[in-house]
Amino acid sequence: MTGEDPREEPAGSAHRAPGEVPHLDESIRRIRAAATETFSSGLDSGRALRKLVSADFALSRSALGRGLAWAAVAVVFGASAWLLTMGAAIALLQSWGLSWLASISIATLISLVVTCIAAWRVSVFFDYAGMHATRRQLSRLGLYSEAGHSRDDDDDDAPAATPKGPSTP
Repeated sequence: MTGEDPREEPAGSAHRAPGEVPHLDESIRRIRAAATETFSSGLDSGRALRKLVSADFALSRSALGRGLAWAAVAVVFGASAWLLTMGAAIALLQSWGLSWLASISIATLISLVVTCIAAWRVSVFFDYAGMHATRRQLSRLGLYSEAGHSRDDDDDDAPAATPKGPSTP
């Protein structure tokens, strides 16, 4: 488009006087031009959004790969640092007069405690990733159903079941 408003008639129009209502065919032409411009603008917006999403996914893929590579480096160096720290702790405990067995047992106990805490936190975060609220809402809408589906423990907004007593006529 040239940037002109299709609803505006040129100033020097000889077809009608100022303030006169345009003819039906002229109104239809203006509406058609506005609809075409709107449709074209919508298509352009859709194309721009598709390009943005495509570029965002490409960036995300690249960042995920690099993040995983650096996570592997962190795990390797973290594990080696932990092993060296436990070795130093064992040597320190032995220099304080503890036996090798007692020193190694204390280092093992420390490692097991940290492992248990980490496993517990992993299970909590994996539970968060279960999308319980989304599944609950989809179930209420009738769009999602699990075999053997039971209510979640965090269903505070569910109405309480009222006990049914003997009915009196």
